[in-house]
Amino acid sequence: MSGSNSAAELLPFPSPSPSPSPSCQQLPQEKSSPARHRQHPQHQYQHMVEREPPFAAADYRLAGMRHDLEDIVICVDVDAQIDADMKVTGAKGHSLSRLDAIKQAIFLFVHSKLSVHPLHRFAFAGISQDFFWFQHNFTNDIELINSSVRALCSSGSFPRCDLSSLFQTAASLGRKSQAQGRILRVILIYCRSDVVPAYPTDWHQSKVSFTFDALYLHDKPTQENCPQQVYDALVEALERVSLGEGYIYESGSGFTRILFKQMCCLLAHPQQRCGQDDFDVPRDISKVVSTSDATTSSMPMRPEDIGVASKAFV
Repeated sequence: MSGSNSAAELLPFPSPSPSPSPSCQQLPQEKSSPARHRQHPQHQYQHMVEREPPFAAADYRLAGMRHDLEDIVICVDVDAQIDADMKVTGAKGHSLSRLDAIKQAIFLFVHSKLSVHPLHRFAFAGISQDFFWFQHNFTNDIELINSSVRALCSSGSFPRCDLSSLFQTAASLGRKSQAQGRILRVILIYCRSDVVPAYPTDWHQSKVSFTFDALYLHDKPTQENCPQQVYDALVEALERVSLGEGYIYESGSGFTRILFKQMCCLLAHPQQRCGQDDFDVPRDISKVVSTSDATTSSMPMRPEDIGVASKAFV
C-alpha cells in the first residue's frame, strides 16, 4: 500500500456521507496537499488532534476570598501595676516598665497592620474600674495614633475592674462596623495580678458582634495575688462575648520579647484564624531540635555539616 493511502486511512475524519454525525459537522474539512501526504501518518494524525481538540477547554475560575477591613479598639489597663519593671533594660541602662514595653508592642502592631492594609483603623481606650476612651474616633492617621499611644499612662490603684461597659460599647460599635462592611476587634491588655475582672454572665447571642483578644501580663503567683483566677476569668469572658476565634495570651516572665511575639500573633485577621490550640506560634525551638535529632540521629553527618549545626543554635 502506498504512503498516501496509509495517510488517508489514518485520518480521524470519516469520508463524506449523506448524513454526517454531529461531531463531524463541527470539525472543518481540510484540503489535501502533496506536502501533507509526505508527512509521516502518525505525526499527521497527532498534528490534527492538537489543532482541533474534540472538546472545548472549560474556563475554570476560583472566586477570590474577601476579608473585611478591621476597626480595632486597643484597651489598656491603667492600674499602677502597669508601671512594674520588665526584665530587660531600655536605652542607657534605664529600666523598662510594662507600660513602656506595651507602647512599643502597640507601635509594632499598628505599623505592621497598616503595612498589610493601610485602611485598617484604630481607636484607644483605658480600663480602670470601668472603661473610658483615650481616642474614640477610628483612624489610620499614624501621627494621631502615635500621639494617642504616647499619652497612655497609669492612673492609680483600683480594687475592682468591670468589663461590662467595655463589652456594651464594643457591641454597639461592632454593629456600626458591620453596617460599613467592616469588622470590629477589641484587644484588652490587662496587668493586674490581684483583681479578678468582672464581666456580664448573661451576654445574649444577639450582642455578639466583635472579636475579643486579650494579653495578660502578671506577676508570679504568691499568697497575695491570684493570676490564675484572673486568667480564667478572661478566658470565660472571651468565650462568652467573642465573635469567631478570639486569642488570649499571658506572660509572667517579664521578658519583652515574649510580649512582642504574642502581640505579633494578634496580627492574624479574625476571618483567617485557626483555633488557638492549632496556632503553633511562636514555636518551642527545643521541641523542634529534639524532633530533628530523633530523625537524623541514625544518619552519618558530614564534616562540613558539623560547623553549620553548631552555628544554628549558638
